[in-house]
Amino acid sequence: MKAILPVLDESRNEPYYMQLYRYLKIAILRGDITEGERLPSLRSLSKSIGLSITTIEKAYDQLLVEGYIYSRAQSGYYVGHVASAGADPSDPGPDASALESTVPSENSHFEQKLLSGSEDGAPGTPWIYDPDCFDFNKWKKCMNRILNEYSPSLFFEGDPQGEMALRSEIAGYLYQSRGVACRPEQIFIGAGTQQITGHLATILRQLQVEHIALEDPGYLPVRSTFRDRGFAITPVAVADNGLVLEKLPANIRAAVYVSPSNHSFTGSVMPIGRRFELIRWAIENDSFIIEDDYDSELRYFGRPIPALKSLTDDDRVIYLGSFSSTLFAAVRISYMVLPPQIAGRFSLQLEGYSQTCSKLEQLTLALFMESGLYQTHLRKLRKLYAQKLSRVIDTFRSQAADFIRVRDTSSGISVLLQVAGSKPSEQLKKDAESLGIPVVLSSDLILLSYNQIPLDEISDCLQRLIHLWRS
Repeated sequence: MKAILPVLDESRNEPYYMQLYRYLKIAILRGDITEGERLPSLRSLSKSIGLSITTIEKAYDQLLVEGYIYSRAQSGYYVGHVASAGADPSDPGPDASALESTVPSENSHFEQKLLSGSEDGAPGTPWIYDPDCFDFNKWKKCMNRILNEYSPSLFFEGDPQGEMALRSEIAGYLYQSRGVACRPEQIFIGAGTQQITGHLATILRQLQVEHIALEDPGYLPVRSTFRDRGFAITPVAVADNGLVLEKLPANIRAAVYVSPSNHSFTGSVMPIGRRFELIRWAIENDSFIIEDDYDSELRYFGRPIPALKSLTDDDRVIYLGSFSSTLFAAVRISYMVLPPQIAGRFSLQLEGYSQTCSKLEQLTLALFMESGLYQTHLRKLRKLYAQKLSRVIDTFRSQAADFIRVRDTSSGISVLLQVAGSKPSEQLKKDAESLGIPVVLSSDLILLSYNQIPLDEISDCLQRLIHLWRS
């Protein structure tokens, strides 16, 4: 059965239970929900789409009366036998046209292409997703409010620097959560970290910086960005306490790209003493630190670690952040915080550029943060991911300790695995992706993302993966 995700229109006079009823009726008639399939329980559907149990029950009762579904005692609701398949030939209902766009027609290949990711509709990698990771109903309410109350602003292009409403919210959030003091004028919004680093490369060139040190292993798109712009690159190893500072360039103006709060490929966290040493290196060598604070919010055990940017008043630290892992991947909203004197210069240069980040999504996120929904979401996410991380580690250690070693971690959305055996890394990657589990290879290590596997399915899913890796 496909996920039940009705688009509910607050502006219509029709009650929510009738909108849900019509959505389910069309899905049954089209065959999206087939005869004999069990519908979600009142409680679970209420939780997933944000309607009250009473509203769900009224929609089910209407379907029950009309014969689209039937109930079994102590079991739930099931789809009944409906003679007509496809579109309702007799009475689509006066509002069914409003729901047509939510259910692709059988003659359209849109859904098939969407799921396969290919033009020819060939089967693709199965999706694994956990609806508990994000409440789209709250996001939709914020977006609907922008569309209903602030739609005139959408007729105009966005600010090249990013919408002021969002930059103001980010500034307040950074001070409260990461101890970073900055003004909205210092913040620049971009569509993803790779675009942000492209802008950053331009800024560094203007500051006569042509040499950059990068973590090894590190985020490959960032390496490509600086390489393609002609920077001299020094790979610097990452130890248990973070970047090996002794390997940084000396007596030359340079920049170092570092993720001190959570290094994805090792799980290392740079302790406070090493952070002050890194700042001292930047001051003594007239250089800059690019702090990628990716996943810093997703720390599950112990107290949060202060951002590098919060430890110094010297304008040597450029701070990068992103919402991709805390919201959902399709929201490509990243940002950087520049020192005041650099920010003013760069702001003038942006006058010839267009903002590539959706203005509607920026304003929706600003409202999502202003209403406190983002902070509530983060608290829920930390609790959920902490449970998932524990279950992932327990499963690997109890079921595959003989050939899989799990690196300890206390943050992020991935675990680092060292897999022994004769299978090459590329085949291990293909095995994981055949189950819908995304992995990244780094030397002889595998970075496995667990965040989108539903909590109750983690053990079974990983046991299937372990079986594939053993064979």
